[in-house]
Formats: sequence, structure tokens, C-alpha cells
Amino acid sequence: MFAVALLAGRKAGRRRPSAIIRVGFALVAAGIVVLIPIVPRADSGWYLLIPLLIAGSGLGLLVSQLNDYTLAPISEERVSEAAGVNSAAGSFGLSFGLAFAGAIMLATLSIAFTNKAEASAVLTPAEQQRVADVLEHDAEVMSNTQLSKQLAGQPKATQAEIISINTDARHLALQVALLIPLLAGLAGLLNSFRMVRIPDPTPSNPVEGVALG
Repeated sequence: MFAVALLAGRKAGRRRPSAIIRVGFALVAAGIVVLIPIVPRADSGWYLLIPLLIAGSGLGLLVSQLNDYTLAPISEERVSEAAGVNSAAGSFGLSFGLAFAGAIMLATLSIAFTNKAEASAVLTPAEQQRVADVLEHDAEVMSNTQLSKQLAGQPKATQAEIISINTDARHLALQVALLIPLLAGLAGLLNSFRMVRIPDPTPSNPVEGVALG
């Protein structure tokens, strides 16, 4: 992201910012689309390298253009205020997006884990109820290693079944959570077509006091 942002900022030339922004949103959406089906199949972080490079490159293009695009029409007198509002809005959007995607991920994990436990032919009704009670009060993403420690002392068949359920539920939860940035990327892509159709914002003229000075 940082490398592409620096490169795009220097090499944009006469290319329209709105066109670069459109490519950025397209790359973000494409990277996530490629990433989603890989999640349940990846047994190493290297499998995620290509889609994350694609999405990161798109973010780099966006970072290199969006601030200038949004602040261009603002007068020099108000640009510092506008930059502060723009930064605050970006921070809020990032925080809200992470929180919302995290909430969706935990909700999906709880529902998927409970449903798979109830459908299991290995877990007893008492174990199924215990799983439901734990997830209702304290759902969290947990690795299989952490879960194995929690299940110490349980029958081997029960351990293997719950770990298998945890693996499937975690993958599904992450895939559903990734739909949030995907939808955001697609919304930005659709809006970028409108941005391309309208003239790019032109830099504002210096304020009168500055011009006279």
C-alpha cells in the first residue's frame, strides 16, 4: 500500500484523480473477491499474499489521490479545518468498519458453531448444550491450539469433533466478515464512475488577503 501510494503520487502525471480512484476501488474489490474462496483452503499465510497485494495496491492508489481530490476545492483559508474533518471522518470510518466487521464475524462464528454442534452425531446433547451456553455468553475467535488446551481432559472423539467444527466455523465467519470491505469497495467503485463523468475539482483561488499580499 505504501509503496504504491508513493509511486502513484509521483507518477500520476496528467491522469485524472477520479480515474486513478476508480482503479483503486476496483483493485480493492478484486483482491477481496480472490481472497474469500482462498480462506478455507489456506494452510499458510503465503496463500494470502497475492490477493492482499492486489487489495493493498488498490488502497495505495486511493490513499495517493483521495485527500487531494476532496481538499482541492477548499480555500486556503479553510483547508486546515477541512483536512482535520477529512482525517477525523477517515478515522471514524476505519474504526466503524473494523468494529462492524468484527461484530459480524463473531455473530457468524457463534451461529455457525452452534448449528454445527447441534447437527453433530459425535457430541452428546449435554455437550451440545454446553457449547451453546458458552457461545451465548463468550463467543471469541480461538485457534485450534488454544481450543485444544481448553478441551484437555475431554474424550478424544469430542476433542476432534469440536476442533473440526471450530475450523469450519472460523473460516465461514472470516468469509462473511470479508463481505463488509467487499461491499464498501463495490460501493466506492460504483461511485467512482459518477466521479469520472463529472469534472475533477479545481484548486481554489488564494484568499483575497493572501493574493493582495
